[in-house]
Amino acid sequence: MTGAVVAGAAVAVPLLSLAGRSAASTALVVPEGWRASQIYDAVDKALALPAGSTKNSVGTAGLKLPGDAGGNPEGYLFPATYPLEKDATPQSVLRFMVDTANRRFGGAPVAAGAQRDAMNGYQAVTIASIVQAEAVGKTDMAKVARVVLNRLQRGMPLQMDSTLNYALNRSTLNTTVSDTRIENPYNSYQRMGLPPTPIDNPGVDAMHAALNPAPGNWLYFVTVKPGDTRFTADYAEHQRNVADFNAVQNSRTRRSPQASQPPR
Repeated sequence: MTGAVVAGAAVAVPLLSLAGRSAASTALVVPEGWRASQIYDAVDKALALPAGSTKNSVGTAGLKLPGDAGGNPEGYLFPATYPLEKDATPQSVLRFMVDTANRRFGGAPVAAGAQRDAMNGYQAVTIASIVQAEAVGKTDMAKVARVVLNRLQRGMPLQMDSTLNYALNRSTLNTTVSDTRIENPYNSYQRMGLPPTPIDNPGVDAMHAALNPAPGNWLYFVTVKPGDTRFTADYAEHQRNVADFNAVQNSRTRRSPQASQPPR
């Protein structure tokens, strides 16, 4: 396998083209925030393999993961564009993704940033994955990271819809009371602390936010509509913001009852 240093999440990474196919047809694009399950499916399709092949190869790929990961590469399948060569296999593709993540997430600045907030590198990647899922764009990432850290430091449950979505294998803006009562280690409404693993594969912006959270006392946030994410430390104000969010969602439903809600 040939490799090259990745300069950013959207950069093409020379990796491994299947014989007889154009480069365009063999480029594996992994967007920031994709879950491992989505990446496994994409690798299967890119390599023209039966569904489940990549997922079943994780245990034989020899992935260099942190001990806390327990062999689960979630969080370490680095988002980038990977051209594929003729000898590419699920194992080689997964290995290269994880090695790329280790290069990007395992340096001294990351270690220093994690130590500053009393967490290890794996916990930093887990926080970055929540930031990636919850923030609507790069602008709010550092504030979302601060909310996560503030809640952890105060011994509050995270109460993040993104972790519930991961548990239920879905992407939705709509969380019900019954959703928050499910028995699942990723239910951050019921469980204290971070989820047991990252909930997606974050990019460098989310990781930077996790290690460099914005200063603030916020404990709550809600994206009422695109471009209008409201952060507060006051629960009563947050409830008013949530009411505004619900009003916007109800208005959209009335205008287009068959339209599905965008992922958060």
